[in-house]
Amino acid sequence: MQNFSFHNPTRIIFGKGTLPKLGAEAAKAGKKALLVYGGGSIKKNGVYDAVLLSLKKSGVAVIEHPGVKPNPVLSHTREGVRKVLQNDCDLIVAAGGGSVIDEAKAIAAGARHSGDVWDFFCGKAAIKDALPLFTVLTLPATGSEMNAGCVVTNEKAAEKFSAHGAALFPRVSILDPETTMSLPRAQVANGAVDSLAHLIESYFTTSDRDVQVTDEVVHALARSVVEATGRILKDPADYNARASMMWSATLALNGLASCGYGGTSFPNHVIEHSLSALYDIAHGAGLAIVMPAWFKRHLETAGPERLAKFGAAVFGAKSAEGAITAFEEFFRKAGAPVRLSEAGIPAADIPRIADNAMGLITLWGMKLTKSEVEEILQKAK
Repeated sequence: MQNFSFHNPTRIIFGKGTLPKLGAEAAKAGKKALLVYGGGSIKKNGVYDAVLLSLKKSGVAVIEHPGVKPNPVLSHTREGVRKVLQNDCDLIVAAGGGSVIDEAKAIAAGARHSGDVWDFFCGKAAIKDALPLFTVLTLPATGSEMNAGCVVTNEKAAEKFSAHGAALFPRVSILDPETTMSLPRAQVANGAVDSLAHLIESYFTTSDRDVQVTDEVVHALARSVVEATGRILKDPADYNARASMMWSATLALNGLASCGYGGTSFPNHVIEHSLSALYDIAHGAGLAIVMPAWFKRHLETAGPERLAKFGAAVFGAKSAEGAITAFEEFFRKAGAPVRLSEAGIPAADIPRIADNAMGLITLWGMKLTKSEVEEILQKAK
């Protein structure tokens, strides 16, 4: 077990009927909020009205910034920064899933930066300050509601990069499982895949394989995601399954599930980012394609030990190969693609995808080569 430092300052307010508590929390940080949200689903499920009412009751004025894409883009992020500066907003409220929260984080940092917000993503500047951020989560997946990272796509350069900084931790995140009741089946599937991907990256890339307590945390959270997803797909009104999924997705990437591991990396994410950047595919769908292929290469290069252990603990699989099959069956049952062809991505594009991935691989200092990325993608045809 490696040395580690764990600190997470985000306050979570979890459960039914918790949205009205947003306003009082936000009012502690300021009086004018930029409200960031997506395509309008929060207006259909009641979240929008509840957020506005809570903020109004606490004396917080609102400037709206709708239209965040499922893969948030740089141009819209820059527009959000301009709105903050033009309207003297002193806090940010994000209502939506990980994409909304990620763009809100970038805006929060960009508003306190003298240069362009993309500086944080391409390595030109470090995030040292950001406006206070409050979130209302409506799609469990990314864990962005309780971590200090964000992802934005530079659509002109076809680069999907990430930025990190302690200032990006939300002050407070409201997690009401009832806000997820109307999620489409595809979003349930993508959220489950993304949550599992966060758990497996450190688990399978760690240089220290004797971290039993963290292994067990990963196993438990993964089992919860798998079981909750099955229950949700069977009965979308199952509150306890929604609650388990929401909290599991948050814990999957708040730092807890990698404590004690060493030398970890995010190979599945770095490859998927290229799929999203080039084809605007949903992040969870892209990960469902990449992960089984990466597991096949991992089995060849690292042996069966970790795959067999994870497969037995989470799926009841009897071998490493059985674990890979179990992943694919779970993804298919949830409705996610597991091959490039199923997402309409031709195998002839593999060199182009690998070439695109090298930009982020270099930025993150990973050891993956272009030929290795191509080898993984060949297994995903």
